[in-house]
Amino acid sequence: MPELPEVEVTRLSFASRIAGAHIHTAQLGKPLRWPLGCAPDLLHGQRVLGVRRRGKYLLIDLTDGLLLLHLGMSGSVSFGHDLPAPGKHDHFELTTSHGTLRLHDPRRFGAVVYALGEGDAAAHKLLGRLGVEPLGDSFDAASFHTALKLKKTAIKQVLLAGEIVVGVGNIYASETLFLAGIRPTTRASRLSKPRSQRLHSAIRHVLTQAVAKGGSTLKDFSNAEGQTGYFQLEAMVYDRAGQPCKVCGGPIKGMRQGQRSTFFCAVCQKP
Repeated sequence: MPELPEVEVTRLSFASRIAGAHIHTAQLGKPLRWPLGCAPDLLHGQRVLGVRRRGKYLLIDLTDGLLLLHLGMSGSVSFGHDLPAPGKHDHFELTTSHGTLRLHDPRRFGAVVYALGEGDAAAHKLLGRLGVEPLGDSFDAASFHTALKLKKTAIKQVLLAGEIVVGVGNIYASETLFLAGIRPTTRASRLSKPRSQRLHSAIRHVLTQAVAKGGSTLKDFSNAEGQTGYFQLEAMVYDRAGQPCKVCGGPIKGMRQGQRSTFFCAVCQKP
């Protein structure tokens, strides 16, 4: 699943190119996870003001409202003037004066939703429960520690839930917990202030590095220019079960946690 770094990399790959474009047409393919929420004709003639990100959502600001785009489990977007004819897995297309924006989603868990604004019920339903942005100024170590003290569940599950801090998905949760030296099964409320501060720093560091390296391409992720990411090549624990730890040499362990794969080093990561 594309996580926050992949969504941010996608945004960076087309945001400046589509800004200021006038929309000519909007076309829908097979139904996605949620309906568009408006007639496609409503988008015709509008201008794209810019593209932002909130968690794993791309927010395309228009002169009248915005589009919330989610990549789902296997989605990706393309943007350009010379795209090939739409295929069977291309389910949304926005033709503009600057090029065509297309959502490709084989599993159709992604979505494009129109809302009048972020205060609109349609947008609030998707964004209202999201935690703070991990790369923004509002993500401070003291508030993070205070919020963790209220959570009795395993720290990895707390990170994945996205209610305290948004966008630390499965790959990056494993990597940040390794960097912070915290076992993924440790109860969040048990983390001391110094340990939560190390985790806070690790989240920022890992996500920043992942964006810089183009995200992670495990199967078929690519940005809007067709470029793949390579952060996964430098992963310390993710998908490395049975391989030696790059720090201590002990075997990386794998387990299932909340129906997701978890990877950790039992030597370097303490309960």
